[in-house]
Amino acid sequence: MQLGMVGLGRMGANMVKRLTKGGHQCVVFDLDPKRVQEIAQDGPVGASSVQDLVQRLEKRRAVWVMVPSGDATENTVAAVADTMDCGDIIIDGGNSYYKDDVRRARKLKDRGIHYVDAGTSGGVWGVERGYCLMVGADPDIFNHLEPIFATLAPGAGTIERTRGRSGEPSRAEKGYIHAGPNGAGHFVKMVHNGIEYGLMQAFAEGFDIFKNACSKELEPEHRYNLNVTEIAEVWRRGSVVASWLLDLLAISLTESPELQEFTGFVQDSGEGRWTVMAAIEEAVTADVLTSSLYTRFRSRKDHTFGEKVLSAMRKQFGGHMERPSGG
Repeated sequence: MQLGMVGLGRMGANMVKRLTKGGHQCVVFDLDPKRVQEIAQDGPVGASSVQDLVQRLEKRRAVWVMVPSGDATENTVAAVADTMDCGDIIIDGGNSYYKDDVRRARKLKDRGIHYVDAGTSGGVWGVERGYCLMVGADPDIFNHLEPIFATLAPGAGTIERTRGRSGEPSRAEKGYIHAGPNGAGHFVKMVHNGIEYGLMQAFAEGFDIFKNACSKELEPEHRYNLNVTEIAEVWRRGSVVASWLLDLLAISLTESPELQEFTGFVQDSGEGRWTVMAAIEEAVTADVLTSSLYTRFRSRKDHTFGEKVLSAMRKQFGGHMERPSGG
């Protein structure tokens, strides 16, 4: 299948590599011409502009926008739409706010252009592991694009099937779902990221307790000089808290047991805030997720080892670099 990709950052470039390897033809564009040239060396067709990219695609065109959420997405979607024809498709794979998806989809529908919101999880590891995809779209548009989603997704792989499931593996078992109509994909991804905040915060607080177990405030017989690197490693094997986040934390602690290269300044990318806002609108209590978000705000003024743990995990799964205080 043919697909246009606008945005060749950490995620976009790797997705193009995975799609190309899977037999799809990609036409690519980025504001940095060097990125286009670099990716085009491995098979994709490079484009010099959004208009050039769209013109190189066969009808029915499909263009995946993979740029930072907010104004960048808004402007890019508008630019792509201005060059498209009735029946063409725009996919937003970034971390957009689901209410913006609903608005954009309604506006584009009036012009005969289909809009798809694809919540995408996998970070910098997705090129190898595959991407978990949560898609909001009209059913027929989702079905048309399914070969793309199936290639980007991890597939059933070697993960043991959930007890009670049988027959042909479902889409969810292969790593992608049709979440619902426009906005549903990014809504599910938004809550996913809110939960991610909570899981990361739990690990951060636990390892902060370990790090301070030798505090002079404790009675001498209650002090422990614990090897946090080995604790992370042993928990990966048979523990009920084993997870990919723990795997990534173990990597970071093996590389740097003190995490000295991190200050503990923890940024939030927006989805945590939106998840808390959704909980408020629904009158649903979300104590852990809300507290996790507030901890990230506090981390920008006062840093702990726990915040260094958060920074280290963010760097491992998403390539997110700390923004220095005051920067």
